Amino acid sequence: MAQLDVLTAGYVGDRVASTVTLIRDGEAAIVVDPGMVASRDAILDPLAKLGVQVGEVTDVVFSHHHPDHTLNAALFPNARFHDFWAIYQDDRWEDRDADGFQVSPAVRLMATPGHTAQDISTLAETDAGLVVLTHLWWSADGPQDDPLAQDLGLLRANRDKVLALRPSLIVPGHGAPFAPASS
Repeated sequence: MAQLDVLTAGYVGDRVASTVTLIRDGEAAIVVDPGMVASRDAILDPLAKLGVQVGEVTDVVFSHHHPDHTLNAALFPNARFHDFWAIYQDDRWEDRDADGFQVSPAVRLMATPGHTAQDISTLAETDAGLVVLTHLWWSADGPQDDPLAQDLGLLRANRDKVLALRPSLIVPGHGAPFAPASS
């Protein structure tokens, strides 16, 4: 089972930061959305406190290509980088569809367009259940309708698709993790 730690909870307002998360699964150390933060220390300090050095990060996942989710990717020199259509490492570009791609034994990717056409979510099987890291929600407090969604109908359909998986926790793009409301 994977172990998940939020390195920094994101926010949106006068300033913006992405929620940056570390997932450890066996030999894999996966950072999701190392984007804009007030200081790189907001990523590096919690990572160090967890005993993970930047060179030990094996994979970085971008939920989508907005700078607020990708800006600090270069902090991780040995990582493979995952987006909706490829894996990148050093000077190698390997095309692959992210939907269903297994990053590690307990971590897989899922296509969840809506905010952008290229959005993906990261699904981690943990001792507490399934955790979904996604930009389908900005935070637990909303906005209910993503004002920047390229396709609001598709975003809503993909929220339903994620909720049908019955996740125990959602890690949104710009906020603290939350338990989805039971329906």
